[in-house]
Amino acid sequence: MEQKNTRLRNVGFITFFFSGICAISSGVVVSLLQEQYGFAYGMTGTLLSLMSIGNLLAGFLIAMLPGRLGMKPSILLLTIGYAVGYAMMGLSGAVAVLALGFFLVGIAKGSVINTCTILVSDHSADRTRGMNLMHSCYACGALLCPFFIAAAGRVSGSFAVLVLAVLGLLLWLVYMGTPFAGKGAGRKEVTDWGFLKSTRFWLLTGLLFCQNAAEQSVTGWMVTYFKGSGIIAGALAAYTVTVMWGATLVARLLIAFVFPFKQPRKAMVVMGVSCTIFYILLVQARSQGAAIALLFAFAFAMAGMNPTAVASAGRMTSVTSMGIMLPVAASGAILMPWVIGMVAEGAGLAAGMMTNIIPCVGLVLFAILVARLPEE
Repeated sequence: MEQKNTRLRNVGFITFFFSGICAISSGVVVSLLQEQYGFAYGMTGTLLSLMSIGNLLAGFLIAMLPGRLGMKPSILLLTIGYAVGYAMMGLSGAVAVLALGFFLVGIAKGSVINTCTILVSDHSADRTRGMNLMHSCYACGALLCPFFIAAAGRVSGSFAVLVLAVLGLLLWLVYMGTPFAGKGAGRKEVTDWGFLKSTRFWLLTGLLFCQNAAEQSVTGWMVTYFKGSGIIAGALAAYTVTVMWGATLVARLLIAFVFPFKQPRKAMVVMGVSCTIFYILLVQARSQGAAIALLFAFAFAMAGMNPTAVASAGRMTSVTSMGIMLPVAASGAILMPWVIGMVAEGAGLAAGMMTNIIPCVGLVLFAILVARLPEE
């Protein structure tokens, strides 16, 4: 049993690493597409939001489909989206095809997040450490994504996108070789909706909503913002993703191994306040050095928020509860990139980026409310 637990946990680590490359590359890819096809900011924001819509829908599907199709067929059906979506982007420049491609990538992203959360949460001796390690794997993949794209981009932009499709296929093949529970497994969890009555559940969901909104806006828009403002040169701007996820990786490893949170709920308040301060300073930065340093600081402060919040759900963690919490939280990642695009269309990208302060403040408010709840 212990060997099986270790294997399933490791599958969660490995596939979340591949997902980090594929999901975070979308911010660089959308910038490449904007340059190649001359998209307006509104169109760029729409593509990012379509990916987040797919992410949201996937959470519900991965919670409901296993009862009908079985766990493994459901996972395989939904996670093929990385391979298919990026293949569509690499082979066609038609707006409808690109839109569908981003949507399918979002489906895969959401499915992998939910699947890995359950695999690691259910098969780790220390839930908080396991979740931070899992998200460290994601950060490691995100850290490497600009290098994959830059190396493949020497051939062409389309070839770089097709390389992402191949990586998505590798992720799918890992799931293909993994023994998941049968069709009947998990039905009891699917019918247990008691968590919907929990104040803790909805406050954590609200916190994750704000975290998704703030993080996806930075991940999706910061490369375009740095290029458009001239703060960082075009070629170097893509590597700001590496700066961000390098900080994230360092922070999550420190939380997992060096400075584990003794009071996770109070730690979330500190992280929320720090994120807000650093983001306000980030959008006011006018030099390359300051922008990179503040992006590092923002990502470092944000790093532990998501895994710590999910781990704080404790006994409420199940296929069903995650199938509600993660998609609802992911709607923040749909809303904010679109809002930024719409504001940027009318008032400039700098004004659009300022609107992301709103979910940062939301992080603080929800973290304070969670911290005031009585212990379970």
